[in-house]
Amino acid sequence: MALNDKLDATKDKVSGKVKETTGKVTGDEKLEAKGKTEGLMGKAKEGLENIKDKASDLAEDVAEKFNDTVDSVKHKNEK
Repeated sequence: MALNDKLDATKDKVSGKVKETTGKVTGDEKLEAKGKTEGLMGKAKEGLENIKDKASDLAEDVAEKFNDTVDSVKHKNEK
């Protein structure tokens, strides 16, 4: 996960939790709802970044296996 994206997701989760808790303590339903929404956005961003990371890892694995196969075929043809 890109560091800036990870920090942004964490910021949203923490900020959302603070707003949600403050809203609960003060009885401010709008602030509580805003906090819940912000926290969920942070979780969604984090999930998206995790998916990007897994897709990138998978692409690297496929490229590596492809290159290994090409090298193997080249080696067999050299004999």
